[in-house]
Amino acid sequence: MNRIIVLGIFIFLGYGAFGQQKSISITIDDVPNTLKFHDDGFRSVLLERLDSVDIPFTIFINESRIFQNEIAEKNKMLLVRWIAHRNSSIGNHGFSHLRYSEVGFDRFVEDVQKGSVLSDSIASHYGKSIGSFRFPFNDLGKDSTQQVQIKEYLKASDGQIAPFTVESSDWMFDSVYCYYLEKEEYEKAKELGELYVAKTMELLSFFEGMAEEIYGRPISQIYLCHDNGINADYLPELVSALRNEGYEIVGFEDSMKDPVYSQDDKYNQKWGVSWLYRWMQTQEERVQWMKQEPDLTEIQQLFEKVSDSGNLSDKLN
Repeated sequence: MNRIIVLGIFIFLGYGAFGQQKSISITIDDVPNTLKFHDDGFRSVLLERLDSVDIPFTIFINESRIFQNEIAEKNKMLLVRWIAHRNSSIGNHGFSHLRYSEVGFDRFVEDVQKGSVLSDSIASHYGKSIGSFRFPFNDLGKDSTQQVQIKEYLKASDGQIAPFTVESSDWMFDSVYCYYLEKEEYEKAKELGELYVAKTMELLSFFEGMAEEIYGRPISQIYLCHDNGINADYLPELVSALRNEGYEIVGFEDSMKDPVYSQDDKYNQKWGVSWLYRWMQTQEERVQWMKQEPDLTEIQQLFEKVSDSGNLSDKLN
């Protein structure tokens, strides 16, 4: 079917179902962060903050995190709290966060199956179920053959692939943020937290503009972030910024009702790009848009310095 006709159909359906209301869902990978839970005196600060802002959210669980330290039983209770929360929806993120393109089909499927055993048992107790699967690193396979194989498996097992449209490398921000806190450089940590919120909003604006140009309307965006320190402290500020920009924060399944998510994935590489790129017809079109993305050079450079094994304090000053 001609692409112009396809886009016309999406625009027509989109206006009927969604109008001009801007909406976004919040999805959180690598739940539960049991190391931070231990360090924070058996509190999940992020879960407490989510409770305070009272928004729907979806978590993608790595069950191996339960066994990261010596407090597995307490970690299990933390997972129960996440799943039982009145605003949470549940997804599988694989047991041990394997990269599919590296480990191959058989080992990956085994990890997918293992990753929902405990979560599914807990979720069913609270009248919930695991609704979707998010690939670790958003790596859907190294080529079309690998991707078709895993997609067919997930389809046969009723496993919905969880997309995203916006992410802001919060894991890089978090590494530098936690470094500053460890060094008691609190003003730098505050500046970095504020930069994280600002860059996330800048990236959202970019992808919103892309959607407007391609589809002629706002789409229901899906934001990907992680269970980490910077979100524990700054996700409420991000939620406030979203609301100030007129966004309605909706559940993941509500976002998935947008007809835009019914499109075929045309991207056959392993890199974890936004689904707005995955839906594009050609790599040339993707590259043209990627060149226009907001610059994250500053945080990339800081992250590299923090990751270096040398004298970190000297290098960051």
